[in-house]
Amino acid sequence: MKLVKPSWVSHDGKPIFSIDIHSDGSRFATGGQGESSGKVVIWNMAPVRNEEDEKNENVPKMLCSMDNHLACVNCVRWSKCGKYLASGGDDKLIMIWQFSKSGGGSSAFGSGGKVETFEQWRCVHTLRGHSGDVLDLAWSPQDTWLATCSVDNTVVIWNACKFPEIVTVLRGHNGLVKGVAWDPVGRYLATQSDDKSLRVWRTSDWRQETCITEPFAESGGTTLVLRLSWSPDGCCVVSAHATNNSGPTAQIIEREGWKTNLDFVGHRKAITCTRFNQCIFSKTLKKDGKTQQYACCAVGSRDKSLSVWMTALKRPLVIVHDLFVNSILDISWSTNGTEMLVCSWDGTCAYLEFSQEELGKPLSEDEKDQLFKKLYGKSFLSVSHQTKTMIIENPAMLQLQAKKKAEEEHREQSNRAMPLKPLPYEGCPTNKQIETRTPDGRRRITPLFIAPQPQDMGGSPEPFSVKNVFSSSSEQKSKIVVEKKNEITSAGLPPTDKSESNTPEKNKTPEFEPTVIKPAVSQVEKAKDVLGARMVTSSSEKDDKATKEKDSVKPCKAAAVIRDAGMQIKQRKPDNVKDCAKRRRKERDKDETESPAPVPTSTTDRDTSSQTYSGSTLQLPVPKTQRLLQATISDCAENHQVKVILENNCGSAGRALHTVKYSCDGKVVWAAALESKGILLAASRNIVCVGCENRSIIVLSSGGRHLLPSMIMSSSPSLLQCTAHYVMLITADGSMFVWNMQKQEAIVKGVSLLPVLFGPPASIQQALVTDLGLPVVSLSTGASYTYSLGLSCWLQLTSKEGLNAACSSQHGSLMRDSGPKPGLLHQLHSMQKRRGKEMQTLCKTSPALQQASTVSHLEGLVAAALAIGSVQEYKACLLGYMRYLSQEGMESRLREVCDTLLGPTYKTATEWNPYVLVSVFYRFIFIFKWLHTEGRMVENEMGI
Repeated sequence: MKLVKPSWVSHDGKPIFSIDIHSDGSRFATGGQGESSGKVVIWNMAPVRNEEDEKNENVPKMLCSMDNHLACVNCVRWSKCGKYLASGGDDKLIMIWQFSKSGGGSSAFGSGGKVETFEQWRCVHTLRGHSGDVLDLAWSPQDTWLATCSVDNTVVIWNACKFPEIVTVLRGHNGLVKGVAWDPVGRYLATQSDDKSLRVWRTSDWRQETCITEPFAESGGTTLVLRLSWSPDGCCVVSAHATNNSGPTAQIIEREGWKTNLDFVGHRKAITCTRFNQCIFSKTLKKDGKTQQYACCAVGSRDKSLSVWMTALKRPLVIVHDLFVNSILDISWSTNGTEMLVCSWDGTCAYLEFSQEELGKPLSEDEKDQLFKKLYGKSFLSVSHQTKTMIIENPAMLQLQAKKKAEEEHREQSNRAMPLKPLPYEGCPTNKQIETRTPDGRRRITPLFIAPQPQDMGGSPEPFSVKNVFSSSSEQKSKIVVEKKNEITSAGLPPTDKSESNTPEKNKTPEFEPTVIKPAVSQVEKAKDVLGARMVTSSSEKDDKATKEKDSVKPCKAAAVIRDAGMQIKQRKPDNVKDCAKRRRKERDKDETESPAPVPTSTTDRDTSSQTYSGSTLQLPVPKTQRLLQATISDCAENHQVKVILENNCGSAGRALHTVKYSCDGKVVWAAALESKGILLAASRNIVCVGCENRSIIVLSSGGRHLLPSMIMSSSPSLLQCTAHYVMLITADGSMFVWNMQKQEAIVKGVSLLPVLFGPPASIQQALVTDLGLPVVSLSTGASYTYSLGLSCWLQLTSKEGLNAACSSQHGSLMRDSGPKPGLLHQLHSMQKRRGKEMQTLCKTSPALQQASTVSHLEGLVAAALAIGSVQEYKACLLGYMRYLSQEGMESRLREVCDTLLGPTYKTATEWNPYVLVSVFYRFIFIFKWLHTEGRMVENEMGI
């Protein structure tokens, strides 16, 4: 085996996410991150194979570089015939590239002539069908279809014969789809997703054949890609990121019955990609002399190691440890089956070459054809060269196809018979330029029109050779003739003809009318003219007025007159710099004095015009009085429909009354009268609260009894919420109160909301109180806060943009593992405005930054769940956090968490509480359970 790491294969230090070898073996493509966009590079394979070619300066290394993608490129794949190259990236686009014979050697755009390209590849099709990042793609065995998968949870099947036609869109995954692979027989398509499932689809009707979830049930976290691969004989498919006894494996899924009994084990971290060799090998056994046929598969992992397996052996053929600094992301085999290229997140590639003695003898085309006939009753050659999977046997369909074919032939004949219209540039000189000079002596060259040349988009490119590059390298002299004229022309005007210059001036008609550019009129002057000027009705008055305006225009110092070729143009000189600065300063001061300060806005139906804050004061909107208000109690012990209705001005004569009615299943249980109009209503299974116009709060029991006299507040109520025995009130002056009505005591006493509303304009989108009496406030910016009684300050649960969450790869999986019913923390994160695009691109370029962001995000989730007292979410977040620490090998942090959960080893003077969240969660039970379920993983990761 030969192992080489060519240092010149690089994207300028940026990550390389995909690699693929061309079918002719003379070139390979890489895709990844460029300077400010996605980048696809085509390289010469010869300097990788041969050290002499690598040292030879006449042998090019980079053949072509394309940066058409607007964002990072995640996958590149050559078509089976080698004619096309497909690339997909974070810009939601799939680009189809084709070799252009018309182009020659040139410099890469933006390189300043330092990087020379030797081939021209042009984007012939741009496919738009996904609403998210494209992570993986694959060509069908006969290049009839192209399958692409994305973070939008879909798989799009494209008609490769009629781009950009979409055959179908496969929907069924509930997570990001990160891998796709075709069955070499052409009957199935396999896809793998973050939802811990692998699905197999039938190509006959594009329906789901099976869904496999058992090997992925214990998979913790996620990986950037999940590249699965199908064996060349079609007998099995190998998936990525599976687990067996909490250890990472590459799961082998057999075609017969879709059984999952076998797997490739040994890697210490999650499997990211698998790739089968395209050849089927055979060896003669020494024991009985029989011939054994098998396949070869390469497996890449996050542990930076590569393993090569034979399906006939129980142990791997070779294992290369610490091949890269970071995770392996893609693997590619050559068509002859002896060469392999591997790329990593660290921006480097590796080349491996095997001998026939190591791998075995590959089967010939005839032997492979016999194997396919034996296994599937179908010829391998028919699979490789067929253009359709179904044969049309309906006579009506055959007649329709014949009719369409005849119409196309008739249309082509009619187009040939029609005379071609002359193009607008025909007859113009295409080999001569005219050079003149301006009065100040500068040269002026008339632009030469060059007709667009048709691009020669040939078939499959020929194997790259140095002889083909330098055979036509001699430079040819330009055939364009420059004709110099001794004429002086004005700037911006065409040269005049000699016949026209001899014509007397009086007989010559000016081509342009003299124009006068008037100074701009301000908006105030326009308003004065409209309001104060009298209306002109007669034509004579109009003429007089126009004459006066014309005479009133006099030359001034601020204007410069240019006379040239019968034109009179008045150009205004630029104002003095000091005058411009003074004018801008006055306008800015005027705008600041006239425009009001930005104020928070509310997303509710309340009147938000009065919501302002200045300095240390805050004014929140007060709801308008409505005739009817209704609240539904959804947390009843029994399945009854309970409603509370507040009705204002319900009296018919005399003074109006205001009532509160409590109904159960449509029947009124009790009613209570109010002395003031109610503007806010909140209810729980224990209490009913009403906020009134006279700044009072009325609290009633579930039976309609007044629990205490009316509470008079210093400001009108703005928000009112109830949960169990707790009442939360936010007044118009921004003060927040939380009471426990069962004990009739205040928990939060008039805390100001100014610290959380300070900054850009924002409004309160949601305010609630938990079952433990903790207040939670969510803003329109996506940020959410809770108030800590022990610390006497606000705690931030979610940030405005969620930068750490956007960089983290654990966000979605933790939220799914928190339980069947979404918790409060999950709801807060769903309202968060995340900057996914920019931050994902940034994290892809820096794995260390993604790791730091993931750890910070997980620690923030654990702290937030603990702050709001969410038990199930705290368990899920803590388990996910410890699992991630063990996978990444962060021993110091993991030991610190374990010490915190286990507590001191001996009795100390300080008190230590063995419970978390008010005796709900026992620390020792948690750590024992975690060690029992995750112990093997920790032992494999860190040797604990």
